Amino acid sequence: MKRKSFILIAMLLIASLLVTACGSKPAEAPAAAPAAEEGPIKIGGIYPLSGAIATFGQSSKKALDLAFEEINANGGLLGRKVEFVLEDNKSTQADSATAAQKLTQQDKVVAILGAVASSNSLAAAPIAQEAKVPMVSSSSTNPAVTEVGEYIFRAAFIDPFQGQVMANFASKDLKAMKAAIMTDANSDYSIGLANVFKDVFTKNGGTIVSEVSFVSGDTDFNAILTTVKNSAPDVVFVPSYYDTVGLILNQAKNNVGFLENVVFLGGDGWDSPALFELAGDAANGHYFSNHYSPDVDSPEVDKFIEAFKAKYNETPDALAALAYDTAYMVFEAIKTAGSADSTAIRDALTKIELKAVTGTIKLNEKRDPVKSAVVIKIEDGKQKYFTTVNP
Repeated sequence: MKRKSFILIAMLLIASLLVTACGSKPAEAPAAAPAAEEGPIKIGGIYPLSGAIATFGQSSKKALDLAFEEINANGGLLGRKVEFVLEDNKSTQADSATAAQKLTQQDKVVAILGAVASSNSLAAAPIAQEAKVPMVSSSSTNPAVTEVGEYIFRAAFIDPFQGQVMANFASKDLKAMKAAIMTDANSDYSIGLANVFKDVFTKNGGTIVSEVSFVSGDTDFNAILTTVKNSAPDVVFVPSYYDTVGLILNQAKNNVGFLENVVFLGGDGWDSPALFELAGDAANGHYFSNHYSPDVDSPEVDKFIEAFKAKYNETPDALAALAYDTAYMVFEAIKTAGSADSTAIRDALTKIELKAVTGTIKLNEKRDPVKSAVVIKIEDGKQKYFTTVNP
């Protein structure tokens, strides 16, 4: 009996231990905070620090570095440091796409600033859209950029407005009746501006007397400039970037012999000190549309110029002003959302209203800002504010 009792007690004890073991929960480790709430808030950037339009990216980078320094000096966002992860797209579409892939998949940024040129933004935007990471282009003006999807925004006005501004300026201010158009056949930016200019100028009663094209990287424009000159235009619209425009203006005056009363016009792609290096005094007397002028009197412009000069000892151009505004659009969206979640940032961007360096930024239903443009005249190798054109 004692042996049987012992065995029974042992079996009951083992069963009890098994039940206790199966029913109990192991000690739980403290839950980790969500990754999105730890460490710095990473914001990406895609800009051309090298390649054909490198001065655009270099100018933008200076302003972006300033903006990130300012926000971190004031405590960052949501109590966290803000980190800028910048990628050089080398002025190409392929590298823009690669940069967007890296920033969204590897760096896990919550938003992307850039790119500059419309073609490069169009290469990066589908990747940002698919990843559901808001991308805010600082200066891409082709309407197709934000049409990629609801995560794509911009800080700059768009080509239809810019093209309209210059066509009306040609017709109403310069009293031009005949215009020639020189278009970069490989540039979405150039084609978009040219189409709008042609449409508005002809509706104003003007005539397009010649249309010629070139491709990015061309350096000899003498033949097509001769064609343009023989068509006897009053104005020549060249919606291209400074690296090409500088050569065109130089060759128009010094090789082909354009008369001084033929005025060349362009868009914001002309805005670079390198234009004057390439064109020399051939740039004088011509006009282009832009997003900002340091000569415009406003508290936002004055504050930005003062800070930029203190850091770099130079006056910022429009590319810098737009990049600076782009950074603050995203900063403001994060503050408004109270979150560094990409979707929350996207939602906040749609409602943003920011008094910025390049004007008040309030986005329409297409995520494009409705803003004024300025017309710049080139005199003595310098940009001179000429007039402001409202939407």
